[in-house]
Amino acid sequence: MNTKSDQPGLDIFLRKLLSHSPLPAEDQAAIAALPYSVRHLEPNSYILREGERSGVCPILCAGFAYRQKSTQEGGRQIVALKIPGDALDFQSLYVRTIDHNLQALTTVDLVIVALSDFEKLIANRPAIARAIIVDILIEASIGREWLLNLGRRNALSRLAHLLCELHYRLLDTKSDGLDVRDVPMTQEQLADLLGLTPVHINRTLKELERRGAVARHGRGVRLGAIATLRSLADFSDTYLHRSNLAD
Repeated sequence: MNTKSDQPGLDIFLRKLLSHSPLPAEDQAAIAALPYSVRHLEPNSYILREGERSGVCPILCAGFAYRQKSTQEGGRQIVALKIPGDALDFQSLYVRTIDHNLQALTTVDLVIVALSDFEKLIANRPAIARAIIVDILIEASIGREWLLNLGRRNALSRLAHLLCELHYRLLDTKSDGLDVRDVPMTQEQLADLLGLTPVHINRTLKELERRGAVARHGRGVRLGAIATLRSLADFSDTYLHRSNLAD
C-alpha cells in the first residue's frame, strides 16, 4: 500500500467526483483514506479483460485508457475513452463479470482500490454512494451520445464532436500536467473509435486543420479554435451534466 506521498492519485479521483456531486468534508476524508496500491502500465497493456471477474476498481490518475470490444474476425470498436480521475470499473460493484476489454491508450498510472473497500464505504456513506451512482449514470449518458455520433453524424461532425467532448472533460477535472488541447490518440485509434477508416480520418483532420479547428504536428493533433469545433459538431454539453452541481 502507498503512503501519503502518493496521495495525488486519489486527489484527482476526488476532484472528478466533486465535479458533479457535493460531498461533505468527512466523506472527502474517507475517500482520501482508502487503502490502495499503484500500477504503472505501458501503452496497449490490458488493465481488465473481458470474461474476468474483478475484485478491484482501478482509478486512472495519469494517462489515458479505453474500453473496447472485438469481433471474432478481429475488428475492434473503441466504446469509451477514459481520462485521469476516472474510476475504470465501478460496474463490478454490481455486476462481477467484465463484458469488455480495458486497455492503456498511453503510458498510465493507476491506483488500485479493492471493491470490498468501496462496498464498505458506500454502505455507510450515502453521499458517496450517490456520487458513484451519478458517475456511472454520466458514463452511460456519454455512451448514448457516442451511439448517436456513430449512427447519425457525418465524419466531420463526428470527429469535431469527440474533440469538443475531450476538451471539456479534461477541463472539468483540471487534470494535472495535461494540456487540454492535446489529443492523445493516433489516426488509427480515432478510426476505431469513430467507425471510420484511417484514410477518412486523415482527410477529415485536413479539413479541420484548413478551418483552424486543429493543428497537426507529425502524428500528433492539437485543438485549435474550440468555437469552430463546437459549430461544426453542433455541440451541446448537456449529456456531460456539467451543471449537475447547480441543480
